[in-house]
Amino acid sequence: MKVGCVNGGTFRPSENKKLPDEVPPALQYALKRGDLLVSRANTRELVGSAAVVPDDFDNLLLCDKLYRLRTNDELASVRYLAYYLGTHAARSQLELSATGASSSMLNIGQAAVLDLPMPLPTRIEQEAITAFLDRETAKIDALVAEQANLIEVVTEKRQAVISHAVTRGIDPSSPSKASDLPGLAEVPAHWDIKRLKFVATVQTGIAKGKDTTGKETITVPYLRVANVQDGFLALDDIADIDIEPEQLARYRLKPGDVLMNEGGDFDKLGRGAIWRGEIADCIHQNHVFAVRPFGILPEWLNRVTSSHYAQFYFMGRSKQSTNLASISSSNIMELPVPVPPADEQAAILRFIDDEAKRLTALEAEAERGVALLRERRSALIAAAVTGQIDVRQA
Repeated sequence: MKVGCVNGGTFRPSENKKLPDEVPPALQYALKRGDLLVSRANTRELVGSAAVVPDDFDNLLLCDKLYRLRTNDELASVRYLAYYLGTHAARSQLELSATGASSSMLNIGQAAVLDLPMPLPTRIEQEAITAFLDRETAKIDALVAEQANLIEVVTEKRQAVISHAVTRGIDPSSPSKASDLPGLAEVPAHWDIKRLKFVATVQTGIAKGKDTTGKETITVPYLRVANVQDGFLALDDIADIDIEPEQLARYRLKPGDVLMNEGGDFDKLGRGAIWRGEIADCIHQNHVFAVRPFGILPEWLNRVTSSHYAQFYFMGRSKQSTNLASISSSNIMELPVPVPPADEQAAILRFIDDEAKRLTALEAEAERGVALLRERRSALIAAAVTGQIDVRQA
């Protein structure tokens, strides 16, 4: 069992990891139904997370980053303890006693868990509090799930709007023609379809690790795959690299470049954003392509490459392994790009932006709802386990 099984205070069976066949199970680490698991080594946000092993799971073994707690007769409800360990008061106490406080990973000693002070109501009150919280948190969790589903639907809708607009346009009365391309049935009859190499150039990046010993070098900012997200750039953490001065002109990014990732996880393939010249004299690594349009708008190309159709093309031309894929610059240059007239490109882009803003507002509202519900859940648990509300008649 991995530490991820208890992240966030909920038992997560999907995080389980099977023991290799050649490794015999150590029975002293066997878990029982109803055992309370506490994360002893984790990130600051997750250390001290607790969850109870459900009744429908057997043959589980404890990992070295979890503590197993079994209650005595005085503490009748293991779920009451799990709820208390999830409160801000308990988590704060555990964090204060953790080691590695200057690092992203913390470790909690056994003594810190065993010495943790906690309110201890009667057995009857423990059971009443647990029943109340089981019922009320289930209601809140159901509302959170509804909002999460709404966010997923909005995300899919936004992607569908983009994909339809850049391949079919926004005028439903416009005549269409067959594209004869996989994943792209029809396009408006007056649109062209051009290979990317005829409307843009593809600039490959610099490979890291070149030996510059004894050569004159300059230090410049260096854009990596992690900086290129889907539709935006994450520029909080920019690395530097030493290069020869003459290489700057070869690899320097220019405003209007459409940045595309060579690969990574399937959802990162071809992922991109537009470079607006945010950092002077910035170059890019060889796993990030700088596509420089000359026959279409950069914004149009960026929307096309994020569409379902382009993603279908990238996956079909990529080299794939388990959960990873990569695509070459030569295959990117062969991407068929739907090209409407320039004024129509601009009109479609305005439509996409307006729709994206509307859907993003819906998504933000749902995310605020989730945050409020989670705050309500935490406050309700804290109030119940510390006796601030009387749940005996609830």
